[in-house]
Formats: sequence, C-alpha cells, structure tokens
Amino acid sequence: MTFFLRKGVLLHVLFEHAAGYALFALRQVEEVSLLLPQVEESVLNLGKFLTLVKLVAFSPFKSAQSALENINAISEGILHEDLRLLLETNLPAKKKKVLVGVSDAKIGAAIQEELGYQCQTGGVVAEIVRGIRLHFHGLIKGLTAQSASKAQLGLGHSYSRAKVKFNVNRVDNMIIQSISLLDQLDKDINTFSMRVREWYGYHFPELIKIVSDNYTYCRLAKLIRNRKELSEESLEALEEVVMDSAKAQAILEASRSSMGMDISPIDLINIESFSRRVISLSEYRKGLQEYLRSKMSQVAPSLSALIGEVVGARLISHAGSLTNLAKYPASTVQILGAEKALFRALKTRGNTPKYGLIFHSTFIGRAAAKNKGRISRYLANKCTIASRVDCFSGEVRGPPSFISSKLRSLLGRIKPPRSFAVMLTFFVNSISQYQIDVFTGSTFIATHKRHTEFKNNSNV
Repeated sequence: MTFFLRKGVLLHVLFEHAAGYALFALRQVEEVSLLLPQVEESVLNLGKFLTLVKLVAFSPFKSAQSALENINAISEGILHEDLRLLLETNLPAKKKKVLVGVSDAKIGAAIQEELGYQCQTGGVVAEIVRGIRLHFHGLIKGLTAQSASKAQLGLGHSYSRAKVKFNVNRVDNMIIQSISLLDQLDKDINTFSMRVREWYGYHFPELIKIVSDNYTYCRLAKLIRNRKELSEESLEALEEVVMDSAKAQAILEASRSSMGMDISPIDLINIESFSRRVISLSEYRKGLQEYLRSKMSQVAPSLSALIGEVVGARLISHAGSLTNLAKYPASTVQILGAEKALFRALKTRGNTPKYGLIFHSTFIGRAAAKNKGRISRYLANKCTIASRVDCFSGEVRGPPSFISSKLRSLLGRIKPPRSFAVMLTFFVNSISQYQIDVFTGSTFIATHKRHTEFKNNSNV
C-alpha cells in the first residue's frame, strides 16, 4: 500500500499524550511516496524513525485538571482551546498546503470543521502514530519513560474516577444491583424452601397441607424438630409462629397421628441448620426491599409513586440507568422487557405485545382484558414524563406523588377517555398546580392550546 501526497503538501501528525499535545511533521514527503511496509519497518527502530518524522511543537498540560478537561474533550470529539492554540500557532497559514494526520476521526472532523485543515486517518498515519506512541519519551526532550508512565497512570485514574463518580451521583447502580439481587433471592429462597419441605416432609408430611407459606414452614420446622416431642406446652410457641390458634391446634393434632417416618437426631440437626439459613435469607430479603424502597424514593420518587418501587426499579435496570429510561419514548417504555415477543411477532407477522415490565403494575392488573392495551399505553406515557422529571429536574416540586393523585383516579377507570382533547385537558389540570417546568409538559400544554384555538375557530 502506498500513501501519496500532492506536490507541495506537508503532512503533520497530531499525537495526544497524557503529558500534553505533540505535533510532528514528516520529512521529505514532497519528493517520495510513503510505502506502508517501509513505514512499518522504520517504526520499530528509533534511529530510522527519526529520519521519517521531526517534532514541530509540544504543548504540555498545565495541571492534572487541565489534562482531564482535554481528554474529556477529545473523547467527545470537541476541539479544546489548548489544542486550537497549538494548531493555529504551529501549522502553516496556507491551509490547502497542509494535511493533518490524526488517530481519531471525531477529533479530525472537529479540526476540519473549525479550523479548515484537511485531516487524514488510518493507513500510514496509523503506523506513524504507533511509532510516536512507542518512542514518545525519546522524541520529547526532558521526558523520561518513567515520567510518561506516571502521567498516563494518573490521567487514567482521574478519567475513570470522573466517569464512575458521575454514575454514583445518580445512584442508578445501587438500584440496579438491588433489584437484581432481589430477583435472585426470590428464586433461591423458593428453591431452598422446596428443599426444606421435601426433606422435612419425610418426617412430618401433614405439615405441608396445613402451612402453605414457605417462611412460616421453615420457622415451624426449626421449632418442632421431632414431632413426637410436641405437647400442649408447645401450643403457645406454635401460635406465635403461625398467628392462628386454630392452625396451631391442627398442627398439634396432626403430629399425634402423623404417618411420617422416624428421623435420627443427626438428620434433625441438618434440617434445622438448613431451615435457619432459609429464614436468614428471607429476613435479609425484607431488609433489602426496604433499602430498595428508600433508594427509589430518593432517586426516582415520581416514578415510584406512579407504578411502585419494584416495577420502577425493574424499568431502570432494564434500561441501564435512569438517564437512559428518561431518553426512551413512551412506545419503547410500554414494551420494555418484551423484546423477544416483539421480534418474534415481527418475524412471524403476528400481533405485537402491548406491554412489558409495566404489566406488573396494579393499574393494568385491575383493567379488563380488552382495556389492558390502552391502559398500558397511557401508563407508559406518564412513566416517561415521571422519569424525565426525576432525571432532569434536579428536585421534586410538590409532593413525590405529584402526578399520582389525579392520574391514579384516571388510570383506575375501566375505560380511559378516548378523546385526545379530554386527555390533554386532564393532564394540564393535573400538573398546573405544581407548575412543573419540564419540556414534555410544555409540549402538551402548547398542543392543548393549539387544539383549543382550533376548536373555538371551528365553532365560530
């Protein structure tokens, strides 16, 4: 592969390092063409590489904060003022005679748009940048390999810390991990409880029919141990666990006429130990649910008040973050979690799903089957507005359930109003008392005003 330059055009290569910006120029590129194999061979040897490139200018960063600002600008494809000053000072004034080689196409597009210099990426430029990166500490006077490595390590830590800090401030990760752990605990507790039922059922099979709750069953298995040792004195302890005197009496009577097998003390010890673990997991799950509820009330109070903490947390987890959820349109929020069904319907040309994760909301559960689609669509619209308020407003104006009181009354109906004007009127009235300054609300209000003006003009 050969890299040709027009006669009189000078190739400069921009290199971004943790220590600063460096601008290099290629030697004698007007007379010879650059063969890619020759460049690759020269890259490995510093002496040969110095015959190919020369340093034009080096602009070190003034501080660690300045380095972080510059690297953030480069990652977003923005031309920073420090880089602009370096290029405008050291590049020739005749822009048609200059070609700038860059490693990132986004920063190249920014340079070409704002400064007017033609930019080149890939091919020989990539090999030259590779050589500069390999021998950078030898090309810059006064820069050692150790200092260059320290600068890279420090900037890498600062850049990563800034990104992680941004996510932590939103506290999205805590909610995502909590709801994932909650779902996993539900599966594990159910599996372990079935194992306790099956294991202890050999000794006391009648207890399974009397007690249906897994948590209560594990507590009883730990309390009763050997059924033959139950007596009238144990009745009070049984009532404390099952909270029902009739059920406690039934357990006592069943233990006297049970058909279960005898069990050894060592087996009872293992069953009791395993039951204790299941009880501990169940109690931890209750504490985790309270923790999730408190986190959701801090991060997404409006969304929690509308559809509940668990469903709201699942929406945030599936979207990846509250910011991503706020950016989704209502049609995407409506079927979020039903992607497989959607693509299967598109492939087979069948009916697309009407709801995803929001199906677990009580609003859809209370609605009739023929109205579930409309209720889910309307609920998805309000969830989108609530998530945007939580994400972009920075504070909750009014009570956390600012859209809960009136929207719940509307969503609770069997048939939501069909008229678009009626829905707009209701929405405007529901948020006007809190004066929420959200772009979605402004759009709805403007649409409502235009609809009202059109209706008045039509009547005239």
